[in-house]
This record gives sequence, structure tokens and C-alpha cells, in this order.
Amino acid sequence: MTSLVMGLPGGMEWVILLVVALLLFGGSRIAGMGKGAGRAIREFREEIKAQTDIDAPRTAGPGAARPVNAEFVTKDPRTQA
Repeated sequence: MTSLVMGLPGGMEWVILLVVALLLFGGSRIAGMGKGAGRAIREFREEIKAQTDIDAPRTAGPGAARPVNAEFVTKDPRTQA
């Protein structure tokens, strides 16, 4: 089990990484990156939902498609003069 976790940072290492990132980029830039990531995730979810709504068949409502009971009638080519 420990061989799977060997390369991942632990608790104190995450704190050091966050402090270094804060010193390099500053608080406002890190906040802006977080805001941009949140907006991207939100837009992605909205697009996935929109695609799912388009693909889903409509089963009820005023715009729902209703089956039509009809048959095709064609002329018999042998009876045409």
C-alpha cells in the first residue's frame, strides 16, 4: 500500500507548496484562478445538461411529438396510361 503513495506529497508538504504558490503568484491571482476554474466547471456542466436535454425524447407537454396513424398511398404503375 505504501508503494502507491510514495510519490504523493503529505500534509506538511502541501502546506509548503501552498505557501510557495502564494509567494509566487499572490493572493489575488490565486483567487482569480480559482474563480476561473469554478466558472469553467459551471459552464461545462451547463453544456452537458443542455446536450442531454436536446438528446432526451419529449414525452409530454405542448411541443411533444405525437404518433400519427397514417399509411402511404402510391399509384400503381400498371394502371397509369
